[in-house]
Amino acid sequence: MNLFTRAASLRRPAPPTASQLPDDEAAFASSSPRDPALAALTGEWMIDPAHSRIGFSVRHAMVTTVRGAFTEYQSRLWFDGRDPARSRAEIVLSTASVDTGVEQRDAHLVGRDSLDAATYPRMRFISKAVRRTGSDVYRMTGDLTIKSVTRPVDLELTYIGRVTDPFGYERVGFDGTTTIDRSDWGLTYNTRLAEGGAMVSEKVRLQFDIAAIRSGSGG
Repeated sequence: MNLFTRAASLRRPAPPTASQLPDDEAAFASSSPRDPALAALTGEWMIDPAHSRIGFSVRHAMVTTVRGAFTEYQSRLWFDGRDPARSRAEIVLSTASVDTGVEQRDAHLVGRDSLDAATYPRMRFISKAVRRTGSDVYRMTGDLTIKSVTRPVDLELTYIGRVTDPFGYERVGFDGTTTIDRSDWGLTYNTRLAEGGAMVSEKVRLQFDIAAIRSGSGG
């Protein structure tokens, strides 16, 4: 499945000028030289599921944290090392692939009270803009769609590095995170505790531990 090409629907707007950036980001953008190592990364990449994790964590019963992941997804990434602001990404996740390690809990999460995987089989993130905010640190703004509700989110991304593995595959690594309010996407199921408060927090932390393999030529 080709999630995206360089079609008009996914073209990025012109990168912001220094005057449009917050003061700290403008200072970094104006003082940062072009990095030849980053320029060499320009091209299309695909997330390697065997070495990546798209996960989440949420506070449960106010005293512990439940962690899980989506084990089935498809992706296309386009990285522009000469102008990182023109980079883009699209990730489509299977909602039925949620895995928290507890079968009963997973069944509830994919059911009608929560993700309703039978009606909404996919979640989608499509990037809209990328800003370099520090050395190896980026902020990617995009649209997250869950249950036909689309809202903007900001991902904080850290570039880990680039290697060529023993099999000749060129790999790059990124770590990313963002925190969302699940009720913004209609995920409102909850129960109240006798001591007060909710069984499940409204805040959900999304975590992206990404290893990507080059899948197209640079340029």
